[in-house]
Amino acid sequence: MASRPVLRYPHPALKQVARAPQGGEVERVAADLIDTMRAHPGCVGLAAPQIAEPVRMVVVDVSGHPRAESDNGLLVLVEPVMAAAGGAEVAREGCLSIPDLTANVRRATEIAVTGRDPDGRPVRVESRGFEARCLLHEIDHLDGILFLDRVDSLKRDVFRRKRSAH
Repeated sequence: MASRPVLRYPHPALKQVARAPQGGEVERVAADLIDTMRAHPGCVGLAAPQIAEPVRMVVVDVSGHPRAESDNGLLVLVEPVMAAAGGAEVAREGCLSIPDLTANVRRATEIAVTGRDPDGRPVRVESRGFEARCLLHEIDHLDGILFLDRVDSLKRDVFRRKRSAH
C-alpha cells in the first residue's frame, strides 16, 4: 500500500487491454490506486494500468471538485463496464500519463456503470457530468484507450497544459 509511479505515454503498457484481477490483487491494487491518486493534488481518477498493474480496476473521487454535478464519493470499481449512456458534451480532459497536454473530448453526460466493489459485491453507479466523464476516461484506460485517441482533431483540440509559476 503505497503511492506508485504513474506510467507516462508512450509506455506500451498504457495501450494494452487489462485482464480481470486474480486472487489477492484486488485489495493490494485498490490500496495503491487510492494512495497514488491522493498523492497527486487535483487528481480525480486513476486506472490500474497507469501504475503498471494490467488489471481491470479504477478509482474515481470527484468529492469537492468545482465541476462535479454528481458525486458518489470515493469509487473503487473492479471490472467496471458502462451499462447505459446518454447525452454528449465536449469538454477539456487531462491525464497523469500525458501530463503536458489537455484535449477537448466528446463523452456521454449521463451514464450507469456496473462492476464490483473490492469485496466482490455487485455495484451499479449512476453518474452525470464531470464524474461521468472521469469514469469513462478511467474505463477507457482498461482497454488501452487514451484521451488523445478520442479527439476529433489533433490540430484543433489538443493543447499544451498551462503550468503555474510555483
